[in-house]
Amino acid sequence: MKKDNQTSVSEFILLGLPIRPEEQGMFYALFLAMYLTTVLGNLLIRLDSHLHTPMYFFLSHLSFTDISFSSVTAPKMLMNMLTQSQSISDAGCVCQVNFVLLFESLDSFLLTSVAYDRYVAICHPLCYTTIMMQNFCFLLVIVSWVLSFANALVHTLLLACLSFFVDNTLHHFFCDLSALVKLSSSDTTVNELVILIVGSLAITLPFICILVSYGHIGASICRIPSMKGICKALSTCGFHLSVVSLYHGAIIGLYFFPSSNNINEKDVIMAVLYSLVTPMLNPFIYSLRNQDMKGALGNIISRRTCASY
Repeated sequence: MKKDNQTSVSEFILLGLPIRPEEQGMFYALFLAMYLTTVLGNLLIRLDSHLHTPMYFFLSHLSFTDISFSSVTAPKMLMNMLTQSQSISDAGCVCQVNFVLLFESLDSFLLTSVAYDRYVAICHPLCYTTIMMQNFCFLLVIVSWVLSFANALVHTLLLACLSFFVDNTLHHFFCDLSALVKLSSSDTTVNELVILIVGSLAITLPFICILVSYGHIGASICRIPSMKGICKALSTCGFHLSVVSLYHGAIIGLYFFPSSNNINEKDVIMAVLYSLVTPMLNPFIYSLRNQDMKGALGNIISRRTCASY
């Protein structure tokens, strides 16, 4: 952090979740189970070599992003709950912000890629293999990484220029960008402006693209004469749209409609939704309910069972 005539803080205090001390054990077990479910559920998508369709190519990258996203925040939170140590160094805090922003943006872009894949599959099924070629899928993922890295780098560099003097207490379970900006002793006008502009490009624009894709999908569904076809299309896309709404709604509410002070439980709850709950739900919503993934799960279990004998 930038130095001044006053002594800059060398660490921050993470107060964690707004729960009572007697509830610590119960919530520790709950969030530990959520984190393990996130890791194991998303790893399943990458274990079977037969799932090489474009959709599962995107889901494989999304699963890696979800594991990484949760791993940036959950282990530190669980360690703090277990040891009652709430401190994090200023360098560690900036590093955590950088990776949160990176995987947060990457999640948004990959969700958009999945939405586009579903749009092509339902609205242009005869052209699907021509449009969703391997090179094009690779290009979408590479562009997602580049844009996400640029987004995280801009915010991290601006954050590193801020000064933090007297107050070093964050009412959060991880180093959140908006919470740190509120805590700074410096003028944060530029930071807030960049959050609004870059956030609109990295979060709001993909969300709009997803809504447009599902608008076209909805119009195509209305033209399907078969009730079975309608149910299949809704089954494919309905759960995706629900998790997109949960993820983007929480982030938009947190960054674009921030609370007026640091002490606000709404911010923490929304952060739990997009950083812990959504990554846990993704593999089940996208894949485990799908017949291909159920078959893959059966194959993996069968191989492990045979190997044990």
